[in-house]
Amino acid sequence: MDYENYLNQGVDYTITYAPKILIGFVILWIGLKVIKAVTNGVDSVMSKRGVDPTLRPFLHNLLTWTLKFALFIAVAQQIGLNTTSFIAVFGAAGLAVGLALQGTLSNFASGVMLLIFRPFKVGDFIDGAGHMGTVEEIGIFVTALRSPENRLIIIPNSAIGGGSLTNFSDADKVQVRLAVGIAYDADIKQAREVIINSIANDKRIMHNESKEVLVTELGDSSINLSIRFWCHPGEYWPLFFDNLEGVKVALDDAKIEIPFPQRVVHMQQA
Repeated sequence: MDYENYLNQGVDYTITYAPKILIGFVILWIGLKVIKAVTNGVDSVMSKRGVDPTLRPFLHNLLTWTLKFALFIAVAQQIGLNTTSFIAVFGAAGLAVGLALQGTLSNFASGVMLLIFRPFKVGDFIDGAGHMGTVEEIGIFVTALRSPENRLIIIPNSAIGGGSLTNFSDADKVQVRLAVGIAYDADIKQAREVIINSIANDKRIMHNESKEVLVTELGDSSINLSIRFWCHPGEYWPLFFDNLEGVKVALDDAKIEIPFPQRVVHMQQA
């Protein structure tokens, strides 16, 4: 009877494939444990050897998914599946997904380039893609910044890697530049002396570096000065705001006018 044939075939398939499937599950279970142990070991080694924290999550994820893919192929071969067909299907699926997710893949490629060339690292203060902030994470697809207002900014890697970028933390020192205008009848030498004395007591300034007060422009209503001094990158903004106010107060105390645009209207009586 057909029923008996189906039953016999079922028994034969069970005898043939049940051990393979069972062994496949054992390989899968052991493989996942081994992958976890390997990735944890690699994380520990990277931590002990001081590998940049920027690279650790990327390398961890790359290693994990590579080992899981290899484990899947091994389990499929054990069960008796044609892995060549699987690889071909994965390749075709990858091509289709790649065409559909060109923007995402662009972010991925940019993320890899950022990790390889490292124009900035976690903890740096940067200006990129129209945003300024401290780098909190460089992911595979996006970079996370923390703005001075403590806002979390998520930027696609293609945007931050494809445009101009300023890294304020790359050097040991940065130059602060303040702009101020004085009246045309003011004494430039006196104004320069007042300004230098104003910034001289700020211990955050690198006083072993040059401090300058330069005439940069003869404007419509003022002589424009540029005040320049050096500091550590982390002190830039506090020094900028504090000394901008301090210079204004010092010039006021010295009776040196900071002019503003004025319009004189002459009325002629008919």
